[in-house]
Amino acid sequence: MTTTNVLTLVGSLRTGSTNAQLAQTAASLAPAGVDVTIYEGLADVPFYNEDIDVEGSVPAAAAKLREAANAADSFLVVSPEHNGTMPAVLKNAIDWLSRPYGAGAVAGKPAAVIGTAFGQFGGVWAHDDARKSLAIAGAKVVEDAKLSVANSVVRFAETHPTDDAEVAGQVAEVMATLAAASTAAA
Repeated sequence: MTTTNVLTLVGSLRTGSTNAQLAQTAASLAPAGVDVTIYEGLADVPFYNEDIDVEGSVPAAAAKLREAANAADSFLVVSPEHNGTMPAVLKNAIDWLSRPYGAGAVAGKPAAVIGTAFGQFGGVWAHDDARKSLAIAGAKVVEDAKLSVANSVVRFAETHPTDDAEVAGQVAEVMATLAAASTAAA
């Protein structure tokens, strides 16, 4: 049996983030044969600048991100919503992974976006923007694999997403759908 490698990018850098907890939930509920890596180090990646994206001298943190993405079969982006859109750290990661244009590390690979936010819509705008950015970068966005969990501060105040049966079930569905898309793309 071949293992599918899913690289997970979490858009919240905050300790105790409910989105980091949601990423942990996704990793724990991934189907058999799916290996989920939650990427650490997005905070260290410099803002994308074509002047520093030069072969042989790409900043180490950006090169490490690209290396992890190149080794992945698919991507799970887990995003909060910051001022109606995705956090800058996620947009920056997608920018680095989109280059070189047409042949970036996300090109042709399945990607799904999930997340949770304080508001009543659970970060839908941010998730839509992340899907749009991933698609423009060349990823194959899996439209059937999405989840926006509302009212995160209240819903997860005393409950980890893994212990919320409804959310855990939805996350498991997303991971199964992403895994199927990854297998089909292979």
